[in-house]
Amino acid sequence: MTATLEPEASIDADVATPEFEAAREQQKRRQGLFMALPAYLYLFVFFVIPLVIVIVYSFATRTRFGTELSGWNIDSYRRLGDPLVRDILLRSTTLAVITTLICLLLAYPFAYYMSTRSEKTRNLMLVFVMIPFWTNFLVRNYAWRVILGSDGPYSRLSEAIGFGEGRLLFTNVAVILGLVYGFLPFMILPLYAAIERIDGRLLEASRDLYASGFQSFRHVLLPLSMPGVVAGSILVFVPSLGAYVTPAILGGAKTTLLGSYIVTQFLSARDWPFGAALSFVLMAVMLTSTIVYFRKGGRTL
Repeated sequence: MTATLEPEASIDADVATPEFEAAREQQKRRQGLFMALPAYLYLFVFFVIPLVIVIVYSFATRTRFGTELSGWNIDSYRRLGDPLVRDILLRSTTLAVITTLICLLLAYPFAYYMSTRSEKTRNLMLVFVMIPFWTNFLVRNYAWRVILGSDGPYSRLSEAIGFGEGRLLFTNVAVILGLVYGFLPFMILPLYAAIERIDGRLLEASRDLYASGFQSFRHVLLPLSMPGVVAGSILVFVPSLGAYVTPAILGGAKTTLLGSYIVTQFLSARDWPFGAALSFVLMAVMLTSTIVYFRKGGRTL
């Protein structure tokens, strides 16, 4: 038996050399790159090239006949400091922050409750969270328009109670309702993923040490679930900041946000350089937020 094992051991010793391991790792990397090549090609064609075009147009010059690419300048970026742009950016940021906070306040208790249920109940609740994704986002916003309209259920309920005709459509409140409804699942899912991984015995230990429920939440549950809070907040804040469909349908002309203003520059004003500059700044904010997400929250989720 010993004589038959020695040749195998010598063969393994000869094969398992540092050069052989390095060659295997290099072969695995080549295989991984080959498998990911279609995805890289897709990103290059549909993300990198359009992004480069937007950057180029942001330095172009607007003329009476259209856009001139030869006369590069930074006039479009200087216009970002105009009072109108500042007001629109402040309004968009305020609504995005309010939307994020409301989603966080609604999603955290729901995610905690869902994570403490049985596996069957958790799966059922996850299905309920995912159901809105089965319907087109545009259709869902039009549904809110019907609900909040002058002849909708909200107005009729307000009149029945005695508060008169309810007027929420084409207001900031309607926009916030639509944004919260549309992006609430993006807050629930990261929070659930973070809270579900927390060992419940840590909370029990804090209560055994005479900590109140709020103290256990503040010193144990919240710090451990902070990656989910960061991830969910970014996933809600970033699309809310550049939202176009919801403000256009529920806010009307009275609620001009950053996304609507960018679309106006391209389609109505025909000021492509300024619209490109606004788009690039918005994409830079999104990219920065994504980097923060991967550095702060994405590694631990």
